[in-house]
Amino acid sequence: MIDAGERHHAVTIEVNGISRSASIEARKLLVHLLRDDFGLTGTHIGCDTSQCGACTVDIDGQAVKSCTVLAVMADGSSITTIEGLAPGGGALHPVQAAFHEHHALQCGFCTPGMIMAVRQLLKQNPDPTESEIRHHLTGNICRCTGYTNIVRAVQSLASEAHRHD
Repeated sequence: MIDAGERHHAVTIEVNGISRSASIEARKLLVHLLRDDFGLTGTHIGCDTSQCGACTVDIDGQAVKSCTVLAVMADGSSITTIEGLAPGGGALHPVQAAFHEHHALQCGFCTPGMIMAVRQLLKQNPDPTESEIRHHLTGNICRCTGYTNIVRAVQSLASEAHRHD
């Protein structure tokens, strides 16, 4: 007899442009599938309670905390992780470059989730105010920087958008 907790489900997910499949337990979180099964360790586990945002990824165009999603719920979805922003060691994504240029990181633990959240913000609002930036990032905790340089990095991207109009 099969215990409900031992039942496995087949999932197929496009991750960073590559179709990936796995047989997983129904209770497995997406963050664990990405890290443990697919080896994408840039998606960090910081709190296991959806408070810190270090596990933020893009699912079908939306920034989502992957510790809040069962992997079976992502079946058929398209996911972008921090590794998918500059594949193969290519040029940094503009948000990554802005974080580097403005020293918007220290220990780096929150950085992948911050970058994924900032991508979502700029997609929704390409010219956010400082207040809007800070409000949008309330779901992502940085324990090192005090957010000043993170906000500056985002503001630089908004400024760049205006230079290219």
